[in-house]
Amino acid sequence: MAPVEHPVPSPALVDLARAHGISPDHWGFHGEKQDVAAHTLVAVLRAMGVDATTPERVDVALASAADAQWRRMLPPTVVVRRGRSVELPVYVTDGVPVEVWIELESQRGAYELSQLDVYTEPRVVDGRSIGRAVFEIPADLPLGWHEIRARTPDGQTRTTLAVTPDRLELPASFKEFRAWGLMAQLYSVRSRQSWGVGDFADLADLGWLAGRSLGADFLLINPVAAAEPSTPMTPSPYLPSSRRFINPLYLRVEDIRETAYLSAADRSLIEWSADGVREMSTDPGPIDRDSAWDAKKAALRVIFEAPRSAARETALSEFRASQGPGLEDFAAWCAFSDHFAGQEWPSELHDPTSEATGALRVELSAEIDFYCWLQWVADLQLEQAQRAALEGGMTIGIMHDLAVGVHPEGADAWALGTVLAKGIGVGAPPDMYNQQGQNWSQPPWHPEELARTGYAAYRDLLRTIFRHAGALRIDHVIGLFRLWWIPEGNPADQGAYVRYDHDALIGILCLEAQRAGAMVIGEDLGLFEPWVRGYLAERGILGTSVLWFEKEAGDRPMRPEGFRPLALTTVTTHDLPPTAGYLAGEHVEIRERLGLLTEPLQLVRQQARQERDQMILALAARGLVDDDPSERELVEALHRYVKATPALLLGVSLADAVGERRAQNQPGTDQEYPNWKVPLGDPSGNPVLLEDLLDNARLRSLAAVMNE
Repeated sequence: MAPVEHPVPSPALVDLARAHGISPDHWGFHGEKQDVAAHTLVAVLRAMGVDATTPERVDVALASAADAQWRRMLPPTVVVRRGRSVELPVYVTDGVPVEVWIELESQRGAYELSQLDVYTEPRVVDGRSIGRAVFEIPADLPLGWHEIRARTPDGQTRTTLAVTPDRLELPASFKEFRAWGLMAQLYSVRSRQSWGVGDFADLADLGWLAGRSLGADFLLINPVAAAEPSTPMTPSPYLPSSRRFINPLYLRVEDIRETAYLSAADRSLIEWSADGVREMSTDPGPIDRDSAWDAKKAALRVIFEAPRSAARETALSEFRASQGPGLEDFAAWCAFSDHFAGQEWPSELHDPTSEATGALRVELSAEIDFYCWLQWVADLQLEQAQRAALEGGMTIGIMHDLAVGVHPEGADAWALGTVLAKGIGVGAPPDMYNQQGQNWSQPPWHPEELARTGYAAYRDLLRTIFRHAGALRIDHVIGLFRLWWIPEGNPADQGAYVRYDHDALIGILCLEAQRAGAMVIGEDLGLFEPWVRGYLAERGILGTSVLWFEKEAGDRPMRPEGFRPLALTTVTTHDLPPTAGYLAGEHVEIRERLGLLTEPLQLVRQQARQERDQMILALAARGLVDDDPSERELVEALHRYVKATPALLLGVSLADAVGERRAQNQPGTDQEYPNWKVPLGDPSGNPVLLEDLLDNARLRSLAAVMNE
């Protein structure tokens, strides 16, 4: 039967949407209420596996949703906060006795649960009378991943229990002082030894130098998650193939131990590969990832074939075992992608568990070994970078960045199956800076499937990224509460918000961060419900404040005293031009050139001038600038202004520190602008190399400001 679409959804369709966590309306950035069209709700429900194409099917789906929890003896997953007792519903045939206990992690024992005297009227589901028994999960269980088991005369079942910290406590040192650090796009920070792209050796050197010579406490970098295994490579670090695994583009080939023991002929092959791309490190033009990766990949294959010591071979085997099936699936996807070289995969290979997939895994086992090895050597180099940063004197070290999602045709989309929703892109509705909305194209977590699988994919992702991180920035942390789902074929403004179990997602985040001894910062900019910031602060997760976005009444710049203490506060962000460019109105001119403005150019220019003038007045009122300040004086004054806030963490863009004016990214564009390809440069666009950073007067002066 053909779908029946209505511009306004029926009450039953609205109820069905709400039953699955879909908001049938939302508030726009001008304060107006926006209703979601019926066809959008139907498409979002379809992505969740719910058929709502006719009124009859909507009614059936509604009835099924009402009975869903009664069909399971135990919930799909239970996530609790330590220190709080929780009631656990257990559904069994009415009148049948049930025993419930908890198997603690690492076989530390079992804990039998007590049944509470709570009565609920039985419910007939699928012709069977179901009763609801309630047990108490105690408040004093140890943190960790446990298992709830329930047994009746008819059988036994189990579910995952995560006991998470009530609050992620800050390191003790932060009770005595604040920290500042640099923010850098790693690919843009090149040295004379780089192969045209900043790499993990550059990261280690930058972290050590920033700590030892500049007094910085952390180094925030772009996501270094995996991209495609073969060129062309997606430039955006925020659209990875996999968020869990690493992009080997960032490997320093010469730092892999086996390189030192290559034969003369093989060393010549390495040098030949390097010669063609090393000179690109001084090229002021867009970064050429494809040439760099083609050269590195050829060299890495030579090193992979070289013999490894017994200890190194054992370490590689242990790494593969520790990463489990997730690594093997990722490596298989990479090998398959190389094998088909851009051609369409046979349909039977779309399932990672199919017989055909298994056969091809065997055929390509050597290639799978290669891609597992790449992850191992990348992990070792990331470990060394974090160690170097701490040895340089940083208190936090490397702060990694977690993208919102993954490429719709990447490794995670293939390997994680139903845990990611199909036919949906994630984005954002229109706001002040992106008035047409944004579609980032990533498939979102399927909230119900995520819970059904015990949040395993989410947990494994966090564990991997926390391995060598002193802190983690969560891009668009609001996505752990709700995400803007955009059905395929819809414009970016025709989506709907889908809600997630934020208590579970934030709790698991806090658990894995505490185990790793890391801090967490949530990028909480844009449209969101006001209570979210309070909730994140309650759980010990820092927010993000950007000077240009923080306003008081009359659209005036917020006074430093009004900023949040629990935040990473910065002057700018990677989605704006560096401060020198922003002060010159480049954020307006670039949007005009690219056709992204929805308001008259002169009006937007006027608004930008007013914003700049009000900011200068705010600086002058605090004695931070004199009459007619220079660009450099303004940049330093803005950082003094930020330093006057009570924020726990202060971030300084490396691009600001060297006077760069070009934006790294222009939201709402793809090929129209060289997004994520701009090398670190001076005010004239000339490359600034890592070896020359400490001789940069602007950088040293700005670091002195932060250390005052």
